[in-house]
Amino acid sequence: MPLARRALLRALPLPLLPWAPLAACGTPAGTAGTAEGDIRRAVARWSAAPPGGLAGIPLEDWAYEVTSVRRDGARAFARAELRYRLAGYDTAPAGSAREVELVRDGAAWRVTGDRPAPGALPQPWDQGPVAVARGTHSLVLGAGRPEQTLPGIAAEADRAVAAVTAAWPQRWAGRVVVLVPGTLDAMAALLGRPASDYRGLGAVTTGRAGAGPAPADRVVVNPEGYAELSEEGRRIVLTHEATHVATRAATSERTPLWLSEGFADWAAYRGTGRTAAEAAPELARAVRRGELPGALPADEAFGFGGDPDALARAYGGAWLACRLIADRWGEAALVRLYGRAGREPLATALAATLGTDPAALTRAWQTYLREELRP
Repeated sequence: MPLARRALLRALPLPLLPWAPLAACGTPAGTAGTAEGDIRRAVARWSAAPPGGLAGIPLEDWAYEVTSVRRDGARAFARAELRYRLAGYDTAPAGSAREVELVRDGAAWRVTGDRPAPGALPQPWDQGPVAVARGTHSLVLGAGRPEQTLPGIAAEADRAVAAVTAAWPQRWAGRVVVLVPGTLDAMAALLGRPASDYRGLGAVTTGRAGAGPAPADRVVVNPEGYAELSEEGRRIVLTHEATHVATRAATSERTPLWLSEGFADWAAYRGTGRTAAEAAPELARAVRRGELPGALPADEAFGFGGDPDALARAYGGAWLACRLIADRWGEAALVRLYGRAGREPLATALAATLGTDPAALTRAWQTYLREELRP
């Protein structure tokens, strides 16, 4: 399927494993509390500012909050929640569960290690030195990547932001953060899923859907898939992902995936001049075989790990549903539908914005597929 179409709405972190605080074996009565306090203070001193190696990243509100301490003689392990913002990009702190290792050096405790807590996702700097490139509307962080490749990605992300702003006139931050890991495996580690889920993709987006500004969305590039794309393909991929960032606050569990994914593709292909058959070849072949879809793509159709052609048909059908709405009812109506579909049942949103219902929209979409995809 076209790389520009395969994108995820969200990548949810794995649940964190429980960590119960433990008292030190063999510690004399009355000293355990003092030792724990010393360990907490040592972590606070060590984490008062970001490490020097991260000086190029615009970090603010950097803080480690220790939640539990486990001591083993002269060694200790503190479980902590790292909170930080990327200045100018994050509207709320990003979070990361960490395990901080300490050793006792005489009467004091000294931090000797910091890593993701068991079950938690790594940060980009856990994968090596991070290079930074800034665009006008983008921030690109690359770990294990040639530094000279990052400014080009920043320029492509800037163009994507402009395309999204033209397609989504609602208020949004108008900027994106792009993470560029060194390998596909490194990308999968950042997202906490198998590498096979992302093979062949250009990029995905992380974030939480909900009513309110998205605090810390990240576009994560698959360095292998992205390298195979043409210049236009890269622009389409980054515009699709940036659309998810822009529409995050208007997206909820109510929003059908055909609408959220279709709208992202509609924004990405808008103005490219691509025909329906060029941008949705798998769906075009199916329609020409007489296999007209009986319904708009269900949410389950967008799951990864199954038949890639079926997934491509789902994305193509979703895009053409949004293209139909923009063509027949207008782009403003499509934007209004997206906003209302996140707050109320789809049937209610369709009636209010398009004056139609799901069955009538489906029939119009089927007719549109016949007209656009048959030779």
